[in-house]
Amino acid sequence: MSEVKDFILASASPQRKRLLEQIGYVPKKIVSADIDETELKHEKPLSYVKRMALEKAQAVAALYPNENILASDTIVTVGLRILHKSKTIEAQRAVMKLISGRNHKVISAVCLIDKNGKIMQRVVSTRLSMKRLNEQEIETYLQSKEWVGVCGYKIEGLLAGYVRQIVGSYTGVVGLPLYETRNLLIGAGIK
Repeated sequence: MSEVKDFILASASPQRKRLLEQIGYVPKKIVSADIDETELKHEKPLSYVKRMALEKAQAVAALYPNENILASDTIVTVGLRILHKSKTIEAQRAVMKLISGRNHKVISAVCLIDKNGKIMQRVVSTRLSMKRLNEQEIETYLQSKEWVGVCGYKIEGLLAGYVRQIVGSYTGVVGLPLYETRNLLIGAGIK
C-alpha cells in the first residue's frame, strides 16, 4: 500500500513518480528542478549523470531546506557519447539508427540529500542489446511520439519489443533504479 512519505521528489517525471508508488513510496511534494543540463567539456557520461542528479537535488534543497530531497537523472550512451532528449523527429531518427543493432548503456544516478544536508548517491549502469531495426520499425516508433520528452527512448512502450537483452536494472532504464533508491530512502530513515 502506498502512503505519503517524508521526502520531496525533485523531478516532474511521471515515470519516476509511478515507479516510487509501485514500491509504496509517495513523495509529499513534487518539485521540478530547473537546472542547466549542458555537458562540461570532456565530461564523461558517468560524471555527467552523477552531477545532474546532484545538481537537481541541490536546486530543490535550496528551495526547501531541512527536507529530504530525492533526485535522479538517466542517460543513454553509445560509447562515450551521451544521447540527449531529441527536439525534432529528424534528431530522433538519427538516435534510432545509432542504437539499431548495437549494444548501448543506460546510466541512472540517484541522489538523496537528507534533512541534515548529508548527500548520498548511487549509480546504476545497464547494458541493452537492440535488434537491428528496419525502416518501418523506426518510422512506427517515431510516429508513436513515445520518445518525446525522454532521453533516447521509452523502454516501457513499443521499443520493448525490439530489445534483445537487458543486463542490469530495468527500472533504471525506465528512469529510477528502485532497489538503490529504496535503500537510500531507508538509509535516511524513510520507511
